Amino acid sequence: MTAKTPVNPVNPGASAPAALQWDVFCRVIDNFGDIGVCWRLVAQLAGLGHRVRLWVDDASALTWMAPAGCPGVELRAWGSPPPGAHEPAPDVMVEAFGCEIATEFIAYSTSQWRANGQKPVWINLEYLSAESYVERTHRLPSPLLSGPAAGWTRWFFYPGFTPATGGLLREDDLLARRQAFDRTAWRQAHADAFGQGSDCPGQRWVSLFCYEPAALPELLQRSQARPTQLLVTPGRPTAAVQAAVGAVGAAHLHDPNAALRAPGKLGQLYISYLPARTQTAFDDMLWACDLNFVRGEDSLVRALWAGQALVWQIYPQHDNAHHDKLRAFLDWLQAPASLRQFHATWNGLDTAPLQWPGDDTLAEWTDCIAAARTRLLTQDNLVTQLLGFVAEKR
Repeated sequence: MTAKTPVNPVNPGASAPAALQWDVFCRVIDNFGDIGVCWRLVAQLAGLGHRVRLWVDDASALTWMAPAGCPGVELRAWGSPPPGAHEPAPDVMVEAFGCEIATEFIAYSTSQWRANGQKPVWINLEYLSAESYVERTHRLPSPLLSGPAAGWTRWFFYPGFTPATGGLLREDDLLARRQAFDRTAWRQAHADAFGQGSDCPGQRWVSLFCYEPAALPELLQRSQARPTQLLVTPGRPTAAVQAAVGAVGAAHLHDPNAALRAPGKLGQLYISYLPARTQTAFDDMLWACDLNFVRGEDSLVRALWAGQALVWQIYPQHDNAHHDKLRAFLDWLQAPASLRQFHATWNGLDTAPLQWPGDDTLAEWTDCIAAARTRLLTQDNLVTQLLGFVAEKR
């Protein structure tokens, strides 16, 4: 397949820089956020005409997340030998989420530098946070004092929500696709597939992508003021819901490809257990819903771009450091009091009673997310900022 001609993401009408060779390194610690973020990154880079090698220790999630692959992206197993003499040397090395690039690859990169005189730009792509330290440490150098790359510099690059950070992943055509999306047709197709009738007027649609929030059983038992379609994603969310309603235990806890299960019903709450889906189909689901429960990093960002009301379950840490991270995000979001309280209970910061939001409350949450999206759209996306940073350092 012919490689795409690079485009200038800042000014599409201007001449574009030459295609670069990117080597992106990813370790899948748990769940799928690591590989999910990295795949969106490399796919966007390849879409702009760059060449990418993605080094990953567990690519199994890509069989359902991105089954068609992506032209311009080559998967390499973690620990595989460095590229051969006939292959391009890296122009950029991206160490995602603090994973450590193998010493053999670093030694290979330094040997290539000695041969051609060009050092790769080495970037440590960090976790997403709204905390104040992100603006202070974004783009700071980290000199290497020992090892085969002694004397080189690795650069901290922080995604974030403000102009003083690296921004968020966002494809150039994302909002145009969002605007063209037919929500009514998507909902009817889902209703037909699950045998749950039509998308009746006044029905609420909710997606659920979570860990195991302690407040989930209580929320599921709360009565609904209107018919509600609850779309439960596979793996841990499905296990959590089915355990909460007494259907099954946690047998499918780590099975993202668990077979489709029969829908359930609690009062006016209609429960659909979804199969695994691609990243594009996941985005469609977020666009189709009135309220999205999301978790981790990748789905939070996609829910923000969806512009619908959202509730975020932050990845829990044993020392409760995630509490401050959650509060910082809610501060940036300018979340109303009702949304702050729901987040606190959903994330286990308190045990206050949990209720489904009423129409006025849900509208207030949606307005909050839409306003936050508007602020984000005034900032360059993560890939645009990465390309500018690399151009500056080369």
